[in-house]
Amino acid sequence: MIKSIGAAAVLALSLSAQPAAPDAKTVIAAASKAMGADNLSSITYSGAAVDVNFLQTRNIDGPWPTRPITDYTRAIDFTQPSSRATGATNNPGIQGGPGVPGVYNQLITPANSAWAQQLEIYLTPWGFLKGAAANNATVHEQKVDTKTYQVVSWSPPQKAPSGAAYRVNGYIDDQNMVERVETWLEHPTLGDMHIESVFRDYKDFAGVEVPALITQKRAEWPVFEAQISRAIPNPPNIEGLVTPPPPPQGQGKQDGKGAAPTPGATPPPGATPAVQSEKLADGVYRITGSYVSMAVEFKNYVLVLEGGESEARGLAVIDETKRLFPNKPVRYVFNSHPHSDHTAGLAPFVAAGATIITQENNKKYLEAALGAPRTLLGDTLAKSNKKPKIETVAEKRVLKDSTRTVEFYHITKMNHSDGMLIAYLPKEKVLFQADFTLPAPGQPANEFVVALAANLDRLNLWDFDRYIPVHAPNPDVPWTKADLRKAVGKAD
Repeated sequence: MIKSIGAAAVLALSLSAQPAAPDAKTVIAAASKAMGADNLSSITYSGAAVDVNFLQTRNIDGPWPTRPITDYTRAIDFTQPSSRATGATNNPGIQGGPGVPGVYNQLITPANSAWAQQLEIYLTPWGFLKGAAANNATVHEQKVDTKTYQVVSWSPPQKAPSGAAYRVNGYIDDQNMVERVETWLEHPTLGDMHIESVFRDYKDFAGVEVPALITQKRAEWPVFEAQISRAIPNPPNIEGLVTPPPPPQGQGKQDGKGAAPTPGATPPPGATPAVQSEKLADGVYRITGSYVSMAVEFKNYVLVLEGGESEARGLAVIDETKRLFPNKPVRYVFNSHPHSDHTAGLAPFVAAGATIITQENNKKYLEAALGAPRTLLGDTLAKSNKKPKIETVAEKRVLKDSTRTVEFYHITKMNHSDGMLIAYLPKEKVLFQADFTLPAPGQPANEFVVALAANLDRLNLWDFDRYIPVHAPNPDVPWTKADLRKAVGKAD
């Protein structure tokens, strides 16, 4: 008995001698001190950078090609919080031609209170620490490969559409440096999209540690990288640095002469115009709106061409299709190509049990994206818990029964997407396409339209009357084969 008591006492002394696990406040304070962030209210840093035209690339599977950003500068005011990043871009030229100069301009203000905007501030090492200090952070130890980190986690006040809390994790190494910050953000195609910023090769600038290399990944592929060569903590002119100049007078005006929206341009949140239908033939309807769809009746089911640019639009198209054909299921939804503004409306079709028809280059991406967890969205697909069913087209596929024929063709040798399909209704003489936008009167055809015309020559596929675009012209007037041929300089 005495021996047992003695052993227990030794054990108690041994346990009491063990160092206590650090709490989150201690870890955050140590990192803030080591990084010189205690008195940091703002910062500006600059160098060279690259970014990615996210989910608008030719090959939708990563890694995605990058675009250079020269004279990259970012200023952050943590007291607002607000941020402005600028630079000069040079988008890749078409078919090996000269690059197209542009301007990089990322602006985040207190008015941009959505987490999708604000997270770009908290994905910096100093922003992460300030967010952690203000939002009841927790900490745990975690080994990644062979390295041990103190992982600090916190949630911002904003909630996801599902009502779930967002989570931000920061990985702090044994030198009290923030090495990596990650979070998850809802995305209509990718579901719970993982976002990660990694920091390398810290350097001291006036007492503040600044990474010489910043890399951000989305969906596990790099989308931004900056090599930082200069930094100024607490610049005296921070207000001017985060405030953009007023736009030039008249900027942004449209002539409205039948020009369609820029391909790939995503409409503002909630922009879902009222759905209307135009009958093109018996059992064939053009469904109007910001992104045009078509409903095509077969004997036992309905095919929808293009799901739309958002869940709301996809649901509206489904509802209109059910109104037109109340006794037939939507068995298929055709996806013209995998860019985000043409896949964001697919989720409700998957939830309804429809099979996606897409080009074979897109299958792996769409299966992974639409099959991923969707806990932050809480959308129809998340609630249905269904996985995507996908059928592919290599170069040509024909969907046919005793009542209808629809043909799908792969459009090749174009920079916009290597997974592009068009749909052709031979009996009705209708060609349905996305992003092959005809020019405004008096303007030349862009390279997309020229590529389509070359493919129609290759396929001998000019026997159509109506030329139906996903991006409707403004004003919404009918386009025909004659309009397309005129745009590419072909005489009938």
